[in-house]
Amino acid sequence: MDIRLKKYSHSMITKLIVFIFMLACFSGVIHAIGNLVSVNDGDVGIVFEDNYFHSNSFVRESEILISDLTRLLEKYKSEEHILKGGTINKEELRDEEQNLFFNYQLDSKSYNPNLREVENYEKFKVEYADKISDLKDQMIKGDLREYHFLLENIEAIDGPLYYASDGVNVYTNSTMNDKQQFKGYPSYMVFEGYKSDIYPKEMEASKYLNRITMELDEWGSENHAIYVAFPRKFLDSKISEWKENKVSATKGFYLLLGYSAGFILSFFYLALVNGRKFFKDKELRLHTVDKLYIDLNILLCIGLITLWLIILEFLELPSNLHWVIPITIPFSAACFLLILSIVRHLKNRTFFKHTLIYQLIKGLIQFVRNVYDSGNVGVKTVLIVIGYPLLIALTFFMFPITIGIAAWFALKKVKSFKAIKDGVERIKNGELHHSIDIGGKGEFASLAANINSITDGLKSAVDNELKSERLKTELITNVSHDIRTPLTSIITYVDLLKKEKDLSKIAEYTEVLDQKSKRLKFLTDDLFEAAKASSGNIPVHLEKIDIVSLIAQGLGEVSEKIEELDLEFRFNHPNDKVFVTADGKLLWRSIENVLSNIFKYALKGSRVYIHIEELEREILLTFKNISAYELNISAGELMERFKRGDESRSSQGSGLGLSIAQSLIDIQKGKFIIQIDGDLFKSIIYIPKHHKE
Repeated sequence: MDIRLKKYSHSMITKLIVFIFMLACFSGVIHAIGNLVSVNDGDVGIVFEDNYFHSNSFVRESEILISDLTRLLEKYKSEEHILKGGTINKEELRDEEQNLFFNYQLDSKSYNPNLREVENYEKFKVEYADKISDLKDQMIKGDLREYHFLLENIEAIDGPLYYASDGVNVYTNSTMNDKQQFKGYPSYMVFEGYKSDIYPKEMEASKYLNRITMELDEWGSENHAIYVAFPRKFLDSKISEWKENKVSATKGFYLLLGYSAGFILSFFYLALVNGRKFFKDKELRLHTVDKLYIDLNILLCIGLITLWLIILEFLELPSNLHWVIPITIPFSAACFLLILSIVRHLKNRTFFKHTLIYQLIKGLIQFVRNVYDSGNVGVKTVLIVIGYPLLIALTFFMFPITIGIAAWFALKKVKSFKAIKDGVERIKNGELHHSIDIGGKGEFASLAANINSITDGLKSAVDNELKSERLKTELITNVSHDIRTPLTSIITYVDLLKKEKDLSKIAEYTEVLDQKSKRLKFLTDDLFEAAKASSGNIPVHLEKIDIVSLIAQGLGEVSEKIEELDLEFRFNHPNDKVFVTADGKLLWRSIENVLSNIFKYALKGSRVYIHIEELEREILLTFKNISAYELNISAGELMERFKRGDESRSSQGSGLGLSIAQSLIDIQKGKFIIQIDGDLFKSIIYIPKHHKE
């Protein structure tokens, strides 16, 4: 019995039958998907719904209506309200004006980047006065178009009865205006102010209902009311339609599952027995179709699938769904024959070797290696001069071939020389990113590599300069952002202070002004210090410093801050004194900036580790803390000026602390780096060790 099973399991007839079965199942899958898409607007969820009032179909009947009514009541109200500009707020108008100013910066020749933004803005308001005055009219016209579009939508509603009012404006398609009248229908939705009444109550269990209630969550007045009623005739029609769709969708869904299971099982069976006469057969047998190169095979598969999809698109499915199976079977048969060929090559471990690209590259490499394999240019030239006449004499009967080989060899060398000559010319003209690539080995290749090394150095220098310019631009942008915030607040509160007579509010405004001015001073001081540190224009007095005592004393000074944040500091250091050569004031400023960074961003209640380690010529000082923010930026980005660990820029820091610390450590002949490992943040300082003279 086992022998017969082995015989039939791998026979050609069995494979053919399974292959036909697989094609039938695959075509069935495509047909079932088409059926599901054609039923209930492609909503497969209807299969798992047990009640019309729980269904997506029911919610969909009123979702768009309530959404449109809500927008009419909340924003547009009436045509008169729109024409008066009631739908336009100052923020929207200001945003549009800012967009216009942005276009002015890009397009206008009168924009001067050397002027302050306020001065440019004044010039913009003069030059774009007409466009600015037209902004409001354009926005009103846009709102009018949207208003009339919404009116057309609700007037086209056929079936549900509705009434919507904000106390002044009314939108309805019936003579009813009292909610009790709407409650007389077999199903209704009543929304008044922040209250809702839905019937039948089982509708409240619908997982789709939040799509409607979400629209009403932003109501700004208790006077708003929306009543929607569903007449019996309308409901009976929709329930009947829903039941028919559910039966059809359920049938299609189970057919899809059955066809999919049949397709998967038959495909895996064919992949398993493909190319073998029995399960333990070690020899894999290839067929005629397997002579086709793999890359060409894949391209042919893609072409067939693309053509099949184009034909299906022209059929305008699902109206012509009966054509799907006759069209799918021949295309899928060709594709699966090619796919099974790929499977055989995978099992035979010849997937890459049987590609046209691989064979071409292999032949080219072998040809080049045989013709030109070793020796320098001088040796090769001598061998050619001596060997070529001998070759001509020996192969006079095939003289054109030897001439061709000689011409090919000479042309190759000329091309290499010309490539180097043209490359040097392009590099001389400023194309530093140009790379001379002649391939192979030998003197020309070595010369090209040396020239590329020179251009790499120049390119690196230029890239560093471009990066420096980019950082300067980002610095200006971030400085403008961070300084403008307190400055805007100061201007606003000064204006309020001029008009205010209430002494309590004057005191409150004065307190805000004091906070914002201190914030502005803090930012400008940090900016000034960063500029001095990065330029190196700071006097440095190197001396012998006990680093352990310096940190211990500093931690004592900030002990109140440590207790306030509930941080636990662990200070590990050698028992003996550790001396470094540094400027005490600048070194402590650097350490203070690192501690300040820890206080701003460390997770409350976590541990902070400070570790001092003696190296041969340096002292390694490491600070470790757990960040309260998700560190989703790189260490390099954090070292940039005005870059903060919280991308929202909600903290009170200037973003300059780490940059200042790095510059101060650099001018003391040390090195400052940071490392990020998950939420673990490390600040590492290398300071020269003090050596006795």
